[in-house]
Amino acid sequence: MGKDRSRSRERARSVVDAGSLFGGTAARSAQRKERQLCRQVQEAVSDALAALRDDVLQDVWVMGVEPAPDASRLAVVVQVRPGTPPEVAAARLEKVAGYVRAEVAGAITRKRAPTLAFQVLPPEGEP
Repeated sequence: MGKDRSRSRERARSVVDAGSLFGGTAARSAQRKERQLCRQVQEAVSDALAALRDDVLQDVWVMGVEPAPDASRLAVVVQVRPGTPPEVAAARLEKVAGYVRAEVAGAITRKRAPTLAFQVLPPEGEP
């Protein structure tokens, strides 16, 4: 009878892994923190662009922010209004990138502000 119990315990250990029940929280927490950072950066970039005295950049819509490839570098996806060439908006975003990054640094609580890479999309309905 003693051997049967030890065999059933071994099978139970192999079937139920504590890591599968309680593990993985670190990865989920990291993903949650990245999403939280991206939301904060999206708000900060929107506010910073709206505060500029630039007609093109004031009307740019920040569609989203994603880690590229991690939270130290973020891809900011923006869309221009109809009638604005994306190349013009991209050039102006390059000029104000330092200011926008400084505004982001003030809005988030991190040791280092992430590097921002802007991707400019044309308005909906335009190629």
